[in-house]
Amino acid sequence: MEPADKPKYGQPKTYDANFKGPIQNRSCTDVICCVLFVLAILAYVAVGILAWSQGDPRKAIYPTDSRGQFCGQAGTPLENKGLLFYFNIMKCASPMVLLEFQCPTTQLCVEKCPETAMTLLKAYSNPKDFAYYKNFCKEELSSSMPVQEILKLGLCPAVLLPSKAITRRCFPALGLKGGVVTVGNQTTFDDGRGNSLNANDLVNGVKNATVVMEARQVVMKVFEDFTQSWYWILIGLVIAMAVSLLFIFLMRFLAGIMVWIIIALVLLVIGYGIFHCYMEYASLKGQPGANVTIQELGLQTDPTIYLQIRQTWLAFMIILAIVEGVIILMLIFLRKRILIAIALIRESSKAIGHMMSSLFYPLFTFLLLVIVVAYWAVTAVFLSTSNQAIYKVFNESECTYSRNNCDPANYSTSLMKQQCRDSECLFAFYGGETVYHKYLIALQFYNVFLFFWCANFVTALGQMTLAGAFASYYWASDKTKDVPKLPVFSSMGRALRYHTGSLAFGSLILSIVQIIRVLLEYLDHKLKGAQNKCTKFLLCCLKCCFWCLEKFVKFLNRNAYIMVAIHGRNFCASARDAFMLLMRNIIRVAVVDKVTDFLLFLGKLLVVGLVGVFAFFFFSGRVKAFENTAPHLHYYWVPILTAVIGSYLIAHGFFSVYAMCVDTLFLCFLEDLERNDGSPERPYLMPESLRKILKKKNKTDPAQ
Repeated sequence: MEPADKPKYGQPKTYDANFKGPIQNRSCTDVICCVLFVLAILAYVAVGILAWSQGDPRKAIYPTDSRGQFCGQAGTPLENKGLLFYFNIMKCASPMVLLEFQCPTTQLCVEKCPETAMTLLKAYSNPKDFAYYKNFCKEELSSSMPVQEILKLGLCPAVLLPSKAITRRCFPALGLKGGVVTVGNQTTFDDGRGNSLNANDLVNGVKNATVVMEARQVVMKVFEDFTQSWYWILIGLVIAMAVSLLFIFLMRFLAGIMVWIIIALVLLVIGYGIFHCYMEYASLKGQPGANVTIQELGLQTDPTIYLQIRQTWLAFMIILAIVEGVIILMLIFLRKRILIAIALIRESSKAIGHMMSSLFYPLFTFLLLVIVVAYWAVTAVFLSTSNQAIYKVFNESECTYSRNNCDPANYSTSLMKQQCRDSECLFAFYGGETVYHKYLIALQFYNVFLFFWCANFVTALGQMTLAGAFASYYWASDKTKDVPKLPVFSSMGRALRYHTGSLAFGSLILSIVQIIRVLLEYLDHKLKGAQNKCTKFLLCCLKCCFWCLEKFVKFLNRNAYIMVAIHGRNFCASARDAFMLLMRNIIRVAVVDKVTDFLLFLGKLLVVGLVGVFAFFFFSGRVKAFENTAPHLHYYWVPILTAVIGSYLIAHGFFSVYAMCVDTLFLCFLEDLERNDGSPERPYLMPESLRKILKKKNKTDPAQ
């Protein structure tokens, strides 16, 4: 029978005279999971090879004509014909286009889009015009054919409209003249069949394409802004790196002062943001259209429009004021606990000072993550483009074979063509009915799952490597002699040699939770139009629960990797030990660890704020000194947002080393409190600053 007074969260650690930090003599852990991970990686490589052998990325790059040929592909007869021309753009108005992503009209690769309005009937009577018209007709066209036969066989469009090339596709050049929609300078056309085409009708014909066109125009403008401002964005990222390194360097010597400086500067940056929003809000008073609400404005493709209304700046001002108030309240109630966090940061600064290479380890992690992301993206593209060209019957009148599969090679003599005279066999989409194509979705799912697993494995390797290095510093009696010469490389070697299985086990658990979250989001998206209130509530609860579960698993994994790095036990045992140790010291965990995380977050916020403010004044042209230097952009928020996101990622990379160091030293110091009592035989190994804050001290040996 177990004793009645057994602690709820396990027995505290006991003193071990042989324990000197990370154990050197250790054995492999979680071997089964290691083997499973290796097999999964080999299968992942096989999937990649299979996708690369079957896929064709050209399908995602070049537009495809009605025969499934790529327009503008180098080394083909269509090399100089890089634009896609639609015979009858009005057929794109069908709602089926949004479902099938294909206009039910002949599509042809051309060198240039039509520049003048012309009907086939008019061009046929003029040899020069007809020679020009042939550029937009099929190769089967013969000059001896009458107009009626050409139209019956669908060899030429009935009418040419002045068009512009947008995303390699020819769309009518719509305009507005005197309140009337025009194409070129005309409002009506004769299609050669006795029908009159009104320019207003073409608006419906290109409505589906226009939505895509506007979005793609924004994308093209954003891309142009990147090409104009990439040099300055790079300078901003270098500034972010320099500021991050400067703060880390200064925190090594002036941890307490730097923490208070960070807090003060963050409050000042947010305060200036509130002031700037108010000034913008006040300057728009009385301006025409400035009092329009965001709800009335609706969704706009140009985000700068929102900056012209007062409600936007009012919302920004309120959000920043709330953030400022929350930070001030937290500082008021946690001001005494900040001193403990400062001591941990100061000790972390000393530990990082002994192993400066740890600051640049995130670059190695980032490089591995880039490889993982690149492999996933390339494999996903090849998988999505590995389908075969599928041709279907498209018709204008009623036809029993409508949307059936067909073969364009012999369609003109087929039974379907004989029964449906006005039908055509056009390229519809890419698909297939082989075993490979049937399991293509499963392969895509496997690609996504292995992406999560590999990405989490790389992150876990970085956490365990840094934990082992910092733990060796904490448990060293003499910091100058007992710390290994290459602590980071030694720790990474131990992690890969003995604990690949544990890393794979922890990252597998996290990946399963993440893939379930992805599936829930996919299910929510698919059922958005059909779900009832009960289903919405259930999905919302599931997404919330799995979000919380993911955060908990990340927290548990992080601390488990620290214990694995120190004691060399398997993942489950280490996770249990870490959880029990933290629960036995739950108050210290809630106060010290989380306050430290908050202070490091403020450091990231400061770096992002400084770079963001600098980028705003530079790219927006608000400062006259930069007017001639700053590039001329469509959207100045593009480089600003890029610089802000990039600076946050850079700051996160450097401060994550600090966070890992603090978490490792915190667990080590909790274990130090349980193993030792300050006696000469069992002295505390924590620094003197922490002992003073915690009112602990080592007893002086009388013999010394």
